[in-house]
Amino acid sequence: MAVLLLAMATVSAADRLPLWPGAAPLEKPVEDAERNPAKPTLDHYPASRWATGAAVIICPGGAYGGLALAHEGQEVAAWFNERGMVAFVLRYRHSPHYHQPVPVLDVQRSIRFVRSNAKQFGINPSTIGIMGFSAGGHLASTAATHFDAGDPAAADPIDRTSCRPDFAVLCYPVISFIEPLANKGSRKNFFGGDASEELYRRFSNELHVTKDTPPTFLFHTDEDEGVMAENSVVFYLALRKAKVPAELHVYRPGRHGGGLWMGEPFVGVWPQQLASWMRSLGLLNWPATGSWNPSPSLPKPVPAETAR
Repeated sequence: MAVLLLAMATVSAADRLPLWPGAAPLEKPVEDAERNPAKPTLDHYPASRWATGAAVIICPGGAYGGLALAHEGQEVAAWFNERGMVAFVLRYRHSPHYHQPVPVLDVQRSIRFVRSNAKQFGINPSTIGIMGFSAGGHLASTAATHFDAGDPAAADPIDRTSCRPDFAVLCYPVISFIEPLANKGSRKNFFGGDASEELYRRFSNELHVTKDTPPTFLFHTDEDEGVMAENSVVFYLALRKAKVPAELHVYRPGRHGGGLWMGEPFVGVWPQQLASWMRSLGLLNWPATGSWNPSPSLPKPVPAETAR
């Protein structure tokens, strides 16, 4: 706990980086607020100890109507920093001013942005992951299932880069917008109201898992009354069917939205399980190269002898 609090003091002054140099796509003339941004940004938290070369982009939850930046953002960034990983907290746009496709544009751009600037951040462009909590888990799972290799003809060089994450971490995530699993508040905020069954299915991400979906870690609690644990279960089963490396933990106790659950004796062990999973993929070793087969659309991992 003392180490994490020290890290929190270190990361509190993170650099805030705009995702677009000028106006963002579909930007509106609305007032910018810390938890309700008018412009999407990444808060950059460099590794506080040794650097493995891996990075993660964190999407805080908030039902697509706010951002839980402290316990689902800054505290989580500190946890990764202490393990040698660079962390970014995404302040994505959301309701009431922004709805689909804006949050998806923001998360896809964040991955392109970090990968395009990997050298400046001191990270391997093939070990960039996405993480999300609750509705942020829906956004992260959307990034893991709705991606492209980039547009080679784009004027902006960042848009020429792949937005596929190399791994995903989904924490008590909203996954499905289909009844009975749907979290209706998040769904309404995402679309800005009711939408068609076709759109609900398009962004029910358990329906869009393929062999190219990245390796995924999921955790949920049985007592979660905000987002049903079946959301994580159906996504895990889809990953299994597609033969994507995956790990799922469902703990009995625990309300919705606990973040790292620091000091909690039962569900509070989930970060240790995450660390073991990431270590098994080579993400917590230096240099982080990953021990899975990345999509052909991504750069190959940097060999250890050249990374030094």
